[in-house]
Amino acid sequence: KSVDLHPTEPWMVASLYSGSVVVWNHETQVMVKTFEVCDLPVRVAKFVARKHWLIAGADDMQIRVFNYNTLERAHMFEAHSDYIRCIAVHPAQPYILTSSDDMLIKLWDWDRKWACSQVFEGHTHYVMQIVINPKDNNQFASASLDRTIKVWQLGSNTPNFTLEGHEKGVNCIDYYSGGDKPYLISGADDHLVKIWDYQNKTCVQTLEGHAQNVTCVSFHPELPIILTGSEDGTIRVWHSYTYRLENTLNYGMERAWCVCGQRGSNNVALGYDEGSIIIKLGREEPAMSMDSSGKIMWARHSEVQQANLKAMGEAEIKDGERLLLAVKDMGSCEIYPQMILHNPNGRFVVVCGDGEYIIYTAMALRNKSFGSAQEFVWAHDSSEYAIREGNSLVKIFKNFKEKKAFKPDFGAEGIYGGFLLGVKSPSGLAFYDWDNAELIRRIEIQPKHIFWSDSGELVCIATDECFFVLRYMAERVGAAQESKEAISEDGIEDAFEVLGEIQEVVKTGVWVGDCFIYTSSVNRLNYYVGGEIVTIAHLDRIMYLLGYIPKDNRLYLGDKELNIVSYSLLLSVLEYQTAVMRRDFSMADKVLPIIPKEHRTRVAHFLEKQGFRQQALAVSTDPEHRFELALQLGELNTAYQLALEAESEQKWKQLAELATAKCQFSLAQECLHQAQDYGGLLLLATASGNAAMVGKLAEGAERDGKTNVAFLTYFLQGKLDKCLDLLIKTNRLPEAAFLARTYLPSHVSRVVNLWKESLSKVNQRAADALADPTQYSNLFPGLQQALLAEQYLKETHVRVRPAAEYPLIMPNEDRSVLEECAGYAPKGEPVEPEVRTKRSHLNITGLSNKLLKMTL
Repeated sequence: KSVDLHPTEPWMVASLYSGSVVVWNHETQVMVKTFEVCDLPVRVAKFVARKHWLIAGADDMQIRVFNYNTLERAHMFEAHSDYIRCIAVHPAQPYILTSSDDMLIKLWDWDRKWACSQVFEGHTHYVMQIVINPKDNNQFASASLDRTIKVWQLGSNTPNFTLEGHEKGVNCIDYYSGGDKPYLISGADDHLVKIWDYQNKTCVQTLEGHAQNVTCVSFHPELPIILTGSEDGTIRVWHSYTYRLENTLNYGMERAWCVCGQRGSNNVALGYDEGSIIIKLGREEPAMSMDSSGKIMWARHSEVQQANLKAMGEAEIKDGERLLLAVKDMGSCEIYPQMILHNPNGRFVVVCGDGEYIIYTAMALRNKSFGSAQEFVWAHDSSEYAIREGNSLVKIFKNFKEKKAFKPDFGAEGIYGGFLLGVKSPSGLAFYDWDNAELIRRIEIQPKHIFWSDSGELVCIATDECFFVLRYMAERVGAAQESKEAISEDGIEDAFEVLGEIQEVVKTGVWVGDCFIYTSSVNRLNYYVGGEIVTIAHLDRIMYLLGYIPKDNRLYLGDKELNIVSYSLLLSVLEYQTAVMRRDFSMADKVLPIIPKEHRTRVAHFLEKQGFRQQALAVSTDPEHRFELALQLGELNTAYQLALEAESEQKWKQLAELATAKCQFSLAQECLHQAQDYGGLLLLATASGNAAMVGKLAEGAERDGKTNVAFLTYFLQGKLDKCLDLLIKTNRLPEAAFLARTYLPSHVSRVVNLWKESLSKVNQRAADALADPTQYSNLFPGLQQALLAEQYLKETHVRVRPAAEYPLIMPNEDRSVLEECAGYAPKGEPVEPEVRTKRSHLNITGLSNKLLKMTL
């Protein structure tokens, strides 16, 4: 019985004869909410978005208010003494108006606990519909089965005036919301639709055509159309200026009852006996165009306006912020503009709509040429254009005179301008020469948009799923046309070379040099160059590219509300990238100095992705990026300088790894010291057999608390006293005791006493169980021989031997130190000669794996 669209959510509410109200998400086509109102028909339901309400009026005379978020009923009251036909929500005040079969209209104030503030009496039959004047919210109109339309003022008990003219009851009314006409529209049981001038109180037009009662009428809030619905099952679409019938919609769903359009949207909701329908009217894309000098022209309804970017002067422009432009009215257009497009040199502008086109001079909007056409496109040459008549005929014009008309072999569902004339058919896309309409190449692809670069060398073909970048081989085409060779029924095979296929959906696009700038289906502003996609900005709404002004280094975009925004994009960066793609490095080197330093890292990333790392290193200004590139290129000196500046432990480690790989051990050693990577230093020192480095490492490791490394380095040097002191200092007393027992028996007593003292604080019994060799020598057999061996090793361990002597020395596991020192006497005591021959240096590096495991 009624439909309404939510102003911000993608919701449509339908009130049903069955007694329920349903809310549909018209994007996902899913029913999101249901309200069981009563057992009788619900003739009206309206959203009140600012209160999150849904207000319903039914045949039980009750008004019900629901919170559509919580689904709770917020209020309910009896509003009339008969069926409730209509509810009108005041756009600014806390009011609703209701009308009923009791012939009354009532005003309700929800801020005053839904008090009835006023009753409007005057109709002598059911009041079918009420609508508030969008230009004067204190005024409203009502339609009644008493065959009249009355216009009322809030606060006044009597109507301002009455419009009479229908021969039967009036079912529906609507106000025209545009600023140029004071019009009302009405539909009645006499099958007629009437348009009224409510200032002159006269009927200005009667629309005939419906075969049954007219149940709903609407001036579309955005488009120049009138929608009328009838019990004959049709919705008729009329032009609101010419009153010509444009279309008749019949969905076979029995009687049509209601229609609802919405400001700012092309969606229209329709309600029938057997269901509800959402349709989209017109183009989403605004009629807007910008020439190369920065003049932007757009259509606001049928009024054409112009804004000049130059007029902004030196005002600061912030990326993504709406530009405050001075707008100049150019005049009214004879047709409703659905597309506005400048020709390449900007001297002319074409306006298309209603199956017609008009070419104007861009400066003064002076009519230059016109005609009928389904579609219009400009050629690369500013004096040429083409039109499509129907689905089979294409005409080419030069200097406003028809030059050629032809019928493409496979039909013409769409045409595309640019360097070649593109014609889309069900079987694919065909490119034709503008001069003679000869076929250049047919491609099996269904394009949505085609964008040519200024040079005519590159073209982007965008489809519903992706876009292709192709190179047009003009020389090969010329050669093939001359020789008549390599030409098939699909044209010249070598005409195009595919450079890339990108899985993104292009909405609007423009070429700057070899860079293709575009807006994507996920509202990103990107550009594509050399196989790489660079994101300029993430857009918060759907935006349409207007063009690029090189001297401003800025891109300009518009939205469907005709707001203009801008984003910075340096021409020098695009020129540099274009030169790189053409491998023209001499040109690139000329452009580089004019690229600001803050943009050079982006350029360097581009160079790196193209495989030019050496150039990227020279260009980049980001130390992180330069360090990565220096590592990749093996530039040790550059990486070293960057690591010095950064003072980053991670960088020193990375550089040490590279220096080691390149056998630059002195540099690797310095890097590892800078990184305080003692594990790495230990590996490097031992692997390179550098005894001095091992000694330096031991001291540094102990100083910095790296005790594991310090212990190992002392142990490798045979500095067992240092190892013992380190274990004691770090309170590793059990390990110290075992180390002393194994290698330094003279220190066992001291260490055991320290251990007992420490252990007694935790467990006295355990401490008492520890035996000191000096007190319990019987528990330590062979202690004296061990002390002698310790003395023997101390005297015979003369020096650290070079690695070259390794093959000459007996391995530790083959030696028996106790046997070696069998005839040994400490210094000052006589020693048997044959014993001296058994002396051998103890290579300490392999001692006691068990002890190492324990300490580590």
